[in-house]
Amino acid sequence: MLHARMQHLDPTVQQLVRLASVAGRQVREDLLLAVAARTPGLDGPGAATAALRDAVARQVLTVEGVHVTFRHALLAEALALDLLPGERATTHRTYLATLSERPDLGSAAERAHHARQGHDLPTALAASAEAADRARELLAPGEQLRHLENVLSLWESVPDAAGLIGADRVDVALEAAGAASRDGRPTRAVQLAEGAVTSLDDSPRRQAALRHVVARYQLELDDLDEAARQTDLALTALGAEPTAELAATLATRGRIELNRDEDDVAREFLERAVAVARAVDDPVPETDALTSLAVLEVGDPDEAARLLEAARDRAVAAGSLSTELRCWFNLVSTRYYAGQLDAAEDVLRAGLARARETATDRGSYGLAMRELAELLRYVRGDLRAGESGPGPGAAPTVAPAGLYAAVARGDADALGRAAALRQDGEIDGFVLLIAGGCGVDALTWAGRYDEAVELAGDVAERLGTVWSMYFLGRIWISALALAALAGAAEEATAGRGDAAQAERRRRGDELRTIARRTAERGRPRGGVLGPEGRAWLQRAEAEHARLVAATGGDPADPEVWEATVQEFSYGYRYEVARSRLRWAQALFAAGERDTAELETAEALHEAEAMGAVPLVEATRAWARRARVALPGVRRQTGLLTDREEEVLALVAEGLSNRLIGERLYITTKTVSVHVSNILAKLGASRRAEAVAVATRRGLLTL
Repeated sequence: MLHARMQHLDPTVQQLVRLASVAGRQVREDLLLAVAARTPGLDGPGAATAALRDAVARQVLTVEGVHVTFRHALLAEALALDLLPGERATTHRTYLATLSERPDLGSAAERAHHARQGHDLPTALAASAEAADRARELLAPGEQLRHLENVLSLWESVPDAAGLIGADRVDVALEAAGAASRDGRPTRAVQLAEGAVTSLDDSPRRQAALRHVVARYQLELDDLDEAARQTDLALTALGAEPTAELAATLATRGRIELNRDEDDVAREFLERAVAVARAVDDPVPETDALTSLAVLEVGDPDEAARLLEAARDRAVAAGSLSTELRCWFNLVSTRYYAGQLDAAEDVLRAGLARARETATDRGSYGLAMRELAELLRYVRGDLRAGESGPGPGAAPTVAPAGLYAAVARGDADALGRAAALRQDGEIDGFVLLIAGGCGVDALTWAGRYDEAVELAGDVAERLGTVWSMYFLGRIWISALALAALAGAAEEATAGRGDAAQAERRRRGDELRTIARRTAERGRPRGGVLGPEGRAWLQRAEAEHARLVAATGGDPADPEVWEATVQEFSYGYRYEVARSRLRWAQALFAAGERDTAELETAEALHEAEAMGAVPLVEATRAWARRARVALPGVRRQTGLLTDREEEVLALVAEGLSNRLIGERLYITTKTVSVHVSNILAKLGASRRAEAVAVATRRGLLTL
C-alpha cells in the first residue's frame, strides 16, 4: 500500500523521495535540497523545491521545523532498500560531498555514516574520530563510545589510520574504554583496555606503563585478583625509577589492597605512590593515592572528610575527574557509615549534581552515589519507590538498593526481584549481599521461615568464598536469620516439635556466635564497628534472646530490645520502628502492659507514616492477640464464632478432639465439625497450619 502511493507521484517527486530515504526517516530540509541540486533531474531551478511541496501535499513527507520527515518510517526503509547497491552508494557519496563542502548542514557523525555507506573508509574513519571528539565535548560518553568503536572497526581497512587522526590504535581503544566506563559499562571498558594492552607485547615498556589502566577498570568489576595481577606485572617491568607510570601503578595497587581490607599493605603502596608522584611532579596519581589514604582514616570521620575534601580540590586542580568523583563518593560513604546522615545527605546532593554536570552519573562512582541515595532514603524512612535502575548496559547497583524499601513496603514482587538478581551469573558480591539479605527478610515476613534460614546460609557461604568468612555484612545476614528462627519457634504448636525447636535453638546459638566473631575479626576499617554495624550486632543478640524464650528458655529481657532501639536511633527509622514492636512484646511478656501499649502505639504510628505495610499488619495483629488497646486497633471479629475461637485455642494447646469435647462439654463429633469449619475459614489443610495462620492474623492469643 505504501509503495502504491509512490506510483501516483510525478517522477521528479519520486526521485526526491528516494533521495530523502537514503538519509533515513528524517533529513534536514536544506541538506536535502542541497543534495538534490547535485542530482540530475532535480538540479533545475526550483525543481527540488516543487517536488518537495508535492510530496508534502500528497502526505508522503512532512516538514517539522527544519527537518523533512517521512510520515511512515517503513516507507523510508523500503524505498532505500529498493535502490540498487550502486545507486545507494552513489547517493551516500553525494550526501558526503555536500556535507564536506557545507559542514554547517550536518554533523561529523552524519559525514561518517555517509562516508561508510559510500565506501569512502578513510573519510569515515576521520569523521568518526571527529564525531567522538564532539561527543566528548558534549559530555555524551555513550555516543563517544559508539563513534570510537566505529573507528576501531575501520582501523585495519584504512592505510595509515594513525597518521590520519593523530593517534594510534592503542590510544583510541583506551579512550573508548574510558567512555565505556563513564557510560556505566565496566565490562566493555575492561575488554577494550585489555585488548589495547595485550596488543603491546612488542612494546613491553609501554605495555607495563598502561597495565594500571586495565587494573582500574577491573576494580570497577570487583575483580581484585586480576587487577592485582596486572599491577604485579607492571611493577616488575617498571622497576624502581620514579616515573608517572610507576606512581599511577602504585596508587592503583594501594586501592586494590584497600578493597581487600589489607590496610597496612595498602598504606605502604599508597605512601610510596605519593612519594614517587611528588618526585616526578605529577598531581594526578598523587591525588589518587591521597584519596585512598584518607579512606584509611575512617576511624576519625571528621579527619577523613577533611583529607578527602583536600584531595577532591587537588583533583579538580589537576583535571582528574575520575579521582574527583571518587572523592565525592568516599565523602558520602564516610559520613554515612559514621552515622552522620544529615551531612551525608548534603554531600550526596552536591556529589550527584557534579556527576550529572559532568555526565558521569552512569559511571562507577555516579552509580555508587545513586545507590547510596536509595539506601539513605530507605534508612531515613522514605519508602517510596525510587529509581528503577540505571538502564540497559549499566552496572546493576541502583535497582538492588531499592529492594530494601520494596521489602519494607511489602511489594508483591520483592521476592521475585531479589531472586532474579541472585540468579544473575555476573552478579558481584555487593549485589548478592543486598539481594540475599532482602530476600531473607521478605521470606521472613511471608512466614517462610525455613526458606529464609536456608537462603541466609547460602548467601553467607557464597560471600565467604568471594570475600572472607568474616565479611562484615554477615552480622546483618545473621541477625535476619535469627529473626526467621525466632518467628518459626514462636509459631510452632505448643507442646509439639521439641526436636525441631531444639534444632532451631542450636542453629540460633551458632548464628549468634558467628555474628560476635564477625564483629571481632571482620576488621572494620578504623578498628571499631560503626553505628550500623553495632545496631545489627545488638539486634542479633535481641533476636537470639527472643528465640531462647520461644524455645522454652527464659523470657527475653526487655532491655535487650530497648538497647536495640537505641542503637538504631542514629537515624535508621525503619529498624527503630521494627525493634520497638519487639521491645513492646518483651515488655508485655514481663508484665509491663502500660509501657508495652505506649511502645506498640509508637511502632504503629511510625510504620503507618512510612508506609511499611508488613510492619503495620504485624503490629496490629499482635495488638489484637495480646488485646492491647491501641487507637484504631480492635480485636478482629466475624470470621470465627466464639465457640470456634474456643476450640481453636484448645487445638493450639495440643488437645485432641476428645479432650476438647470434655473441656467444653460437647461431643467429639461436634468438635470435629468445628475444626472442619475452622480449617475451611482459614484456608488451612491441617490443625497446625490453622494455628499458625490464626496467630499471624491476630485471631488467636497464645
